[in-house]
Amino acid sequence: MPHADRTPVTLIGLGPMGQAMTRTLLAAGHPVTVWNRTPARAADVVAEGAVLTATPAEAVEASELVILSLTDYQAMYDVLGPATGSLKGRTVVNLSSDTPDRTREAAEWAAEHGATLLTGGVMIPAPMVGTEEAFVYYSGPSEVLEQHRAILSLIGTPRFLGEDPGLAQLMYQAQLDVFLTTLSSLMHATALLGTAGVTASEALPELIGMVRGIPSIMEAGAENPGADIDAGKHPGDLSTITMMGATADHIVGASEAAGVDLGLPRAVQAHYRRAIEDGFGGDNWTRIIDGIRNPR
Repeated sequence: MPHADRTPVTLIGLGPMGQAMTRTLLAAGHPVTVWNRTPARAADVVAEGAVLTATPAEAVEASELVILSLTDYQAMYDVLGPATGSLKGRTVVNLSSDTPDRTREAAEWAAEHGATLLTGGVMIPAPMVGTEEAFVYYSGPSEVLEQHRAILSLIGTPRFLGEDPGLAQLMYQAQLDVFLTTLSSLMHATALLGTAGVTASEALPELIGMVRGIPSIMEAGAENPGADIDAGKHPGDLSTITMMGATADHIVGASEAAGVDLGLPRAVQAHYRRAIEDGFGGDNWTRIIDGIRNPR
């Protein structure tokens, strides 16, 4: 048996994230076996000590711990489908993105072939892999995470969410919901300002300042805003649905006059209009969660 700090690891998928994880594991002294659909992408990590196999089955057979860094879960089936005979007794850590339901189905698929699936959601870009800021959400069998915690911690601090294999994916998608919506809002606001001759170089520092201020805005309304939402409390002491809804109307009006895309501001406007229609105009803006939870 190999020494604990020299445990072999297989990594399948060598995009920027897969390459970064491979380098991190190699730097920690782990023998790393890799496979990629395009073998040329493995050249750099092979030069640094990784071993490239000709087939996914050979890669899987090289290690008890198999980490996947692929586009989605369909890619897992495409790659490991011909290698199912080699999966028995392995732990497959899938760090690819997909829906929670597909993740749960994948856990069943892995179990049918004698493997255990641990779901992961990597919450940092490739250059941050292995840094102190890096963290990864996991869900699935807790004992499997504990068995491989030392190795997985090299990629980023593990944050375990529960036994349901879909939980890590759900948290990952929720985080990206905030991330992608924020990015779109930044570009929309930059485009809106651009219609008046304000350059992106001038606009973005001001707009990013607003993003940085959101935590303080949230905390000013309540000591624990999440607890208030859980309790169904939405006191309109500092801001109300009616006030915020009027602002949403103004943003739509300004965007329409400027000729920029209306998709995002109209979606936000719809949240406030729904809450007003439901009789919650005097509540805090957090009340829009009711309509989001129960769309018409």
